[in-house]
Amino acid sequence: MWSLDMIWGVGFIAVLSSIAMAQNAVSTEVEDDKTFSPEALVGRYTIVSGEKDGLKEPEERIKGTIVTFTKDSVTVADKEKKERYSATYKLDSSKTPSDIVMTSKVEGSSGDIARGLIQKEGETLRLIYALPKGEIPTEFKTKENQLMFIMKKAE
Repeated sequence: MWSLDMIWGVGFIAVLSSIAMAQNAVSTEVEDDKTFSPEALVGRYTIVSGEKDGLKEPEERIKGTIVTFTKDSVTVADKEKKERYSATYKLDSSKTPSDIVMTSKVEGSSGDIARGLIQKEGETLRLIYALPKGEIPTEFKTKENQLMFIMKKAE
């Protein structure tokens, strides 16, 4: 037979469990929302693989390449630390993966727009975008005039 104290104790545990589950759900939503925020992208990343026009990028082209995100810009430097690309960017994090629009700051192509997708999962960052005359990507698989990189957070 259940005593009043036992019933109250089980009820209290049930209430605490419900509160904990609700807090966890809110916490997960906040983390998911932040996953694609500019602040969450800030850092240095090493390119681990790439694809262009549907073909894998050669290892020698990507090896040692570092991509650095600030909250409003992205810079790419090769293994000799020579800057190869820089742009400002804007995210639309209302969908997953997020849309990214990059505006080149590189002399000779300053102001050129590259549109694509970006997604961060843990320490892995995927970025795909259209090159000039390319179709804006809708998935993480390149077509003609598209470029994609898979990156890992640099230590």
